[in-house]
Amino acid sequence: MVTSSICTIGDEILIGQIVDTNSSHFARALNGIGIRVTRMVSFGDDRQVIISSLERELRENSIVIVTGGLGPTKDDITKPALAELSGSRGSRLDSGQLEIIHRILSSRGLDMLDVNKAQAMVPDTCEVIPNRLGTAPIMVFRFGAERFGHECTLYSLPGVPFEATGAIPDIIEDIKGHYPTDDICHKTIMTYGLPESLLAKKIEAWESSLPENIHLAYLPNPLTGVRLRLSIYGGEKSRETSQIEEQLVKLREILGDHIYAEEDTNLQETVGRLLKESGKTMSCAESCTGGMISHLITSVPGSSEYYLGSVTSYANSVKENVLGVPSGIIEKYGAVSSECVAKMAEGVRRITGSDYSVATSGIAGPGGGTPEKPVGLVWIGVSTPDRTETFSFVYKNDRKRNIERFAASALDILRKEIEKDLNI
Repeated sequence: MVTSSICTIGDEILIGQIVDTNSSHFARALNGIGIRVTRMVSFGDDRQVIISSLERELRENSIVIVTGGLGPTKDDITKPALAELSGSRGSRLDSGQLEIIHRILSSRGLDMLDVNKAQAMVPDTCEVIPNRLGTAPIMVFRFGAERFGHECTLYSLPGVPFEATGAIPDIIEDIKGHYPTDDICHKTIMTYGLPESLLAKKIEAWESSLPENIHLAYLPNPLTGVRLRLSIYGGEKSRETSQIEEQLVKLREILGDHIYAEEDTNLQETVGRLLKESGKTMSCAESCTGGMISHLITSVPGSSEYYLGSVTSYANSVKENVLGVPSGIIEKYGAVSSECVAKMAEGVRRITGSDYSVATSGIAGPGGGTPEKPVGLVWIGVSTPDRTETFSFVYKNDRKRNIERFAASALDILRKEIEKDLNI
């Protein structure tokens, strides 16, 4: 199988000034044509570090993708480093890129400067793929087997995400023209309600029985649950898909409704899809989550079709005067209680006229807990036209993580209640 390494160059990445997003886009594209990414590496603006690091990557991979360090300023040293790495004896002016630079500058009302023209100068050892979205050309260096023990190619691109990701189709087309590609089959299973350790224990026997060519990865996230990814590298696509489906049949029996999707998605998209397909609507009454559930729901395009609105009832007075929670309930049971969230859910459903509503009240921390109601406790209520259900969970995280888990748990509970009505 052809393998690849993805490298980013720039001190700004290493000091945390910017976040590398290019690598993930390239990794997905490479996986899509059967190129396995073995490593993602970042290194700083040091000529010798760049050269030695890229030599190592080229020895171990057939394809190396490099982004960054190709600007018009003197501190961008990637091009000189690549010239030295490739044994360049001089530079040449790439007329195609020069024409693009002139067009871009003209459209901005700018004159061509020497530093702009210099960007069209490339080592005589490289081929150029025109960068139609920016001024720095995409340089392609091809190495014979005598240099690194196998034929390999290095692609150097600007680090600007708009330009780097815009060049992906051209890079992929060039790779397909020079390397054989294999099928890589990935299948994503989204789960919620089981911590990673408990999930691993629950499916331990199933995982141990997986065929050797199927690889399993666990990818936990407080807002989406634990994502399971099954992968087969190489082989025939139809056969790989059939193999994975056989294993999924067994996994569904083990996990049941802890599985909420069999694609790379999230809880808010899943809830939205269920509501849209059934023609139903929803609303929220949030206390401890402070509007996060509503934010997650409305982050999905088209959510206006099923989301009616919410009440962020942080204060008890809002719970009572807006949502209609009887003061006696809060006095007797407290705001963080089954009785309170039930009335909150029923109140917001009545106010908005929605088919479903979800309510939260809890103690996110770091203070406010008691032995009876510890930090991390949340009560969740879901109301439908014919019933109101309440659920409680305790999470032991910091405030931010607790709020995320409160919101995600509320969405998961809502998801299950909708599925119950739809007989899913």
